[in-house]
Amino acid sequence: MKTESKTDLYRKLPSVDELVHRAEVAALASQEGQIAVTDAARAVLASLREEIASGRIDAAGVDIALTGLDAAVERRVQQSLTYSLRAVINATGVILHTNLGRAPLADSALEHACAVARAYSNLEFDAQSGERGRRDVHVERLFRRLLNHEAFAAEGARATRPEVSTIVVNNNAAAVLLALNTLAEGGEVIVSRGELVEIGGSFRIPDVMAKSNAVLREVGTTNRTRVSDYERAITEKTRLLLRVHRSNFQIAGFTEQPRLDELVSLSRKRNIPLMEDLGSGALIDLRSVGVGGEPTVLDSLRAGVDVVTYSGDKLLGGPQAGLLSGRSDLIARMRSNSLFRALRVDKLTYAALEATLMAYVKGDHDSIPTWRMMRLSKVEIGRRAEAVAERVPSSKLTVEVIDGESVIGGGAAPSAVLPTRLLAVTCEGLRADELARRLRTSDPPVIARVEEGRVLLDLRTVFPEQDDTIIRTLRAASS
Repeated sequence: MKTESKTDLYRKLPSVDELVHRAEVAALASQEGQIAVTDAARAVLASLREEIASGRIDAAGVDIALTGLDAAVERRVQQSLTYSLRAVINATGVILHTNLGRAPLADSALEHACAVARAYSNLEFDAQSGERGRRDVHVERLFRRLLNHEAFAAEGARATRPEVSTIVVNNNAAAVLLALNTLAEGGEVIVSRGELVEIGGSFRIPDVMAKSNAVLREVGTTNRTRVSDYERAITEKTRLLLRVHRSNFQIAGFTEQPRLDELVSLSRKRNIPLMEDLGSGALIDLRSVGVGGEPTVLDSLRAGVDVVTYSGDKLLGGPQAGLLSGRSDLIARMRSNSLFRALRVDKLTYAALEATLMAYVKGDHDSIPTWRMMRLSKVEIGRRAEAVAERVPSSKLTVEVIDGESVIGGGAAPSAVLPTRLLAVTCEGLRADELARRLRTSDPPVIARVEEGRVLLDLRTVFPEQDDTIIRTLRAASS
């Protein structure tokens, strides 16, 4: 029997045009679009040619493949039209997981964003006057209630402190850039050498400062900086004193850092604004969930910081945004900076942020998933973990419930941990990394961590209604 050459096998393949004009493929094109189907047909044929070229398929295999070309094109079309960005189940125990989208939104934020998105809105329209309005009024009124009243009323200092205003840009890096450019362009900004941080995505404070056209003036050493270092560095070129949250690391041992009240006093004495980049930006004291040492926005404003920058999608529990709160006169200057328009956010961000802030105004903190997860006790998580473990009967799977630790993530309280209970899973015949791969390639993906040869799942960051999906996915992954 004559063996067909590769050239003979190539000749058996239809052209892209012939394939897309087949009845079933043409019908598919009328449903899904000609471009998607043509691209899929081209990819299927290219894959077959590669198989022939590599010798991985013979004449019989080509004949079989040709009988399934229509189905192969349909599968490729469906794959190409599947959303790339999709929901996953976060079983890592990292509450503010940057790679997984940080803070999940409250139901009220989703509902409000959907309502605003599906229709026209009064984003920049004043219905009372019938004239153009400002888009930031929708959240500024809530920030005023949360920051002005809460920050100063208790101390009876509202009469002596300027009112706090807030504006919103697209992330905290943008907030820092806008503030530095507005307050210090062409001048110097004094910052401790120990606070020149780099966080995720190679975001570096010195780089942002350079883009703002401000000049960095480092003082102190990596581990020790005193307020006198700041004072000695002040010249006629100094425009701003800057304090930066160290985010994802801590310096321990022989260390010193100026107290915030010392920097505030120096700022007042020399009439130079003090800015603090808080990064995570909590509105609630984390001591309520057993975590200390993480300053809140209110702490900084009470202390007398002139401008505070922080994120919307970290401890605030809202959408991605960069928030600038501080003296109204300084915020007004930032609002008039042309960069503000370039960095502004859209109606969906404002809607989600407004609903999140409304939950704070109402005191409904448990409606915000980030705070609800942080408040879960080890006992509560343990009960759920035991229930899941009991419902994963498998001859191959071994599931234990063990003690463990969750972390907040997102650069907040980097050394703090929350006690939890973990599902520790092993599978007969599968390495832990292979089991973890099967979980994350499932539908929906389940993202876990691997330690000491076991897959660990922390239900702190898994919504209770997702427990059944965890069970089904574990069963499927072991088969």
